[in-house]
Amino acid sequence: MPTLLILMIAAAMVFAFWSAGRAAAERAEAVGRDACRAAGVQWLDQSVHATGIRLCRHDNGWLGWERTFRFDYSIDGEDRHVGRMVLRGDRLIAFSGPVTRAPAQLH
Repeated sequence: MPTLLILMIAAAMVFAFWSAGRAAAERAEAVGRDACRAAGVQWLDQSVHATGIRLCRHDNGWLGWERTFRFDYSIDGEDRHVGRMVLRGDRLIAFSGPVTRAPAQLH
């Protein structure tokens, strides 16, 4: 019986980690798409790719995950550039990619 309980707790932890990762990827996808739209460039492949994850301390003092994502965009349809963003939880903390005319348009 205790083994089953431990397995259930471990499965719940794995599911929570996976779910948080998917939520971060969806948030990164929205940020990348909005940045490309605001800069007037083409967002390529319609997706982001996770390139890194590390443990960090959030502003409130709790430990959490910092995830790094990359995406591709094109200025004229014939070139390919790489953008990068870092999310700490669901908050964007670093971004490099297409330059917008008004940086306040990114959320």
